[in-house]
Amino acid sequence: MNETLIQRHWAALAAPKVAPALATSTVLILGRIWNANGAEHSTGNAALMVVLAAGAATAGAFASAGRTGDSVIAGTAFATSGGLALAGVAGYADGLPLPLLLWAVATAAAYGIAARYWRTDRRDTVAYGRQTTSRREEHGHVERVEALRAGAQIEVARCGAAYAEQLATALITRATLPGFDPQALTRAGLPELPTVDTTKEH
Repeated sequence: MNETLIQRHWAALAAPKVAPALATSTVLILGRIWNANGAEHSTGNAALMVVLAAGAATAGAFASAGRTGDSVIAGTAFATSGGLALAGVAGYADGLPLPLLLWAVATAAAYGIAARYWRTDRRDTVAYGRQTTSRREEHGHVERVEALRAGAQIEVARCGAAYAEQLATALITRATLPGFDPQALTRAGLPELPTVDTTKEH
């Protein structure tokens, strides 16, 4: 059983690891650009970001409520809420210390949440690999057993054919010797040899 091996590019492997830091850094940069363009000490802008962040957090809470809650939607909503809060602080605050502090906290939280999904994905990958290996070994065992069985049947057929050929040769040779009596073979318990009707025309 041959399977196609896929070698992933190093960028594809590294992208999930840098995505949380890239996302929070992008929000921080955009917030500071917004700050430089008039958002600093703007009560209206700050109130807007508070409302948007609270709305996203509320949506995440509703999405995660109940046993049938969608964890993907809830995680996306909470991440959006955190990003809006970080953007609001970065746009409203005077200096960089508070936005940087919130950026560090948001990045750590993002990596903490992502690590959980990475562990789940790694467990699923390992379980799938084990199941694939088990199926491959099982199929290989079945193929080996069938090959041995077919080989044994072929060998039995070959031995039977060789025995029949040797028996026929021995009988033909014995029939050419003087004093050969076919009835003696029948009386001895051997199977009766077929007779050929030489008077029958083809």
